[in-house]
Amino acid sequence: MVTAALSASPFRLPLIAILRGIRPQETPAHVQALIDEGYDAIEIPLNSPDWASSIGDAVKAFGDRAWIGGGTVLTPVDVDTLADLGARFIVTPNTDPLVIAHARQRGLQVVAGFATASEAFAAIAAGAQMLKLFPASTYGTGHVRALRAVLPSLPLFVVGGISTTALPGYLSAGSCGAGIGGELYKPGQPVERTRENARAFRQAYLDTLP
Repeated sequence: MVTAALSASPFRLPLIAILRGIRPQETPAHVQALIDEGYDAIEIPLNSPDWASSIGDAVKAFGDRAWIGGGTVLTPVDVDTLADLGARFIVTPNTDPLVIAHARQRGLQVVAGFATASEAFAAIAAGAQMLKLFPASTYGTGHVRALRAVLPSLPLFVVGGISTTALPGYLSAGSCGAGIGGELYKPGQPVERTRENARAFRQAYLDTLP
């Protein structure tokens, strides 16, 4: 069961849909499918083809219905590009304080990637409003539970190897939600596959609620 304190996140559905590798011409249909399934946090990583076009187009078409953000954000220059495109959040693979602080200055929410308690506190000190344990499958639910004993009650997402069957265990351990990558979307897959996967993860999350 997910407690109210740990469920607090800016997203209505605390599942971040990660569309790594998507192409601009494919983006609208997949984002529409995700929104139709109730997703309101959609991440397009910056190692995707022509990511600026994908994010810019998604913001224009869906920015009033969902948070569109960029992932694998590594530099302040990337932050500026995303802010200028109208993105609302960034996801980092690390705890670079310059990137986190700059994103905060540009008005973006930050989901900072970390692995250890020291890294988590460094990200929080730099201004991150949310945390991302990655790769979660390497560390497991016990790691999440131990971190929750010392971390403040800000949103903590688990990312990396999260399946529909594993998700409830991470939520019970103290994660507020998850980032769903390859288990949701693989480059080139049909829109209907994205829709089916999104529906399965949403149901897995809803089944954990009281």
